[in-house]
Amino acid sequence: MEAEFIDRKNELAFLEENWNDADYKAKFIILWGKRRVGKTELVKEFIKDKPKIYFLSENTSNNEQLKRFSQAVGNFFNEPLLKVRGFSEWEESFDYIKRKNEKFILVIDEFPYLIQSNPVIPSLFQKAWDEYWSKTKLYLIILGSSVSIMENEVLGYKSPLYGRRTAQYKIDPMPFNSIGLFRKHESFEDRMMHYALGGGIPAYWLQFSEKKDFYGNLRDHVLKKGQFLYEEVEFVLREELREPRYYFALLQAIAQGKRKLSEIVNATGVTQSAANKYLSVLSDLVIVEREIPVTEEKPLKSKKGLYRIKDEFFAFWFAFVFPSRSRIEIGESESVIEEIKAGLDRYISFVYERVAIQILLNNSEKLFRFSALGRWWDKNQEIDIIGINPSSNSIVFCEVKWSKKPVGLDIYENLKQKTKLVDWGEKNRKEFYCLFSKSGFTEAMIKLARKENAVLFSGENPA
Repeated sequence: MEAEFIDRKNELAFLEENWNDADYKAKFIILWGKRRVGKTELVKEFIKDKPKIYFLSENTSNNEQLKRFSQAVGNFFNEPLLKVRGFSEWEESFDYIKRKNEKFILVIDEFPYLIQSNPVIPSLFQKAWDEYWSKTKLYLIILGSSVSIMENEVLGYKSPLYGRRTAQYKIDPMPFNSIGLFRKHESFEDRMMHYALGGGIPAYWLQFSEKKDFYGNLRDHVLKKGQFLYEEVEFVLREELREPRYYFALLQAIAQGKRKLSEIVNATGVTQSAANKYLSVLSDLVIVEREIPVTEEKPLKSKKGLYRIKDEFFAFWFAFVFPSRSRIEIGESESVIEEIKAGLDRYISFVYERVAIQILLNNSEKLFRFSALGRWWDKNQEIDIIGINPSSNSIVFCEVKWSKKPVGLDIYENLKQKTKLVDWGEKNRKEFYCLFSKSGFTEAMIKLARKENAVLFSGENPA
């Protein structure tokens, strides 16, 4: 049974709008995003009822790539000789497509593999567009998972292809409210637990069985040797990196709570310059990010930066799976699950904070339009989320609680006390308050929130 295609309404609308415009002029669309984020499935959903050539580049030689491309073109135009003989060079294929002058979609998936097989590919495709395709009805889509190659070799200022694209779209991980549709009949807690494991990556959610609860999916699809998700982190790091062992060490240190650069250096034994280099690469891969207090005026120069694993699956794997690999290998997954149960609520509490930011963005009309949202900390104090808008001199302070009991007045009053430490905005700034709770709120808290216009969210919904 074919899996249901979930959401991506904005991305499909973007592609459809450009397709409708392709009657009048050629289109050159670039799509990129991290591995497994769903780029290929998005494109396949878009092209399924349209005339198209879909070509998947592979990690092979240039001659083999051209041979397979020739076969794809031959199949589409029903040219038996072309399927057998093939094009002798890439430029011959460009001219062939130009002479056909038909409106169709040409998809080249994993374009970075094409570049690796032939470094002059960007220059060749520049010529293809400038001299052959830009005056046709062609709808060209290039996509790739290597974020650094796509941003440097395709989108970058120094790339031969720079300025040729007619549009581009970065495909990001799906937000909680969309990815949760994979388990739309389950509770908020169930969906949050799965999100804390799989994040916004559709390929990971498709590994989870609808008939199993969180721990069943964890046991059968993550903590079992040979399963796709058990090997995934190692596969991605080996595929993307030349020296994965150094990156493993950095990610393990961050997962263990070493978030300052100095702490990471001390924990791994890697020099500071090397650590900076490796962390920059992990940032390019959208695995790690440097987090700073949201109120910092010069974020790039801030000395308060803390590193965190941005990819939820990587964070979960390094926190719970990697330290227990030897036990999992000998079949002791049940004892590993018991240990995960002991630390899971604390882990999910941090994920809930990031989901709360998504919820705030979807409900900004209850407060104000945010120019920035994020954590705040200073010395020994921190606030889960602060949202700001300098134009209106507005600031909102949020506390996020993943606990088994309803949130009461003590949490609210403590939050109000901490806001006095936040130095931001002009005099008489407009202050707002917001609370998130997995388990709802006490009657006293609900009553006070109505009186003081504080915004409450129970789970993902306004209380």
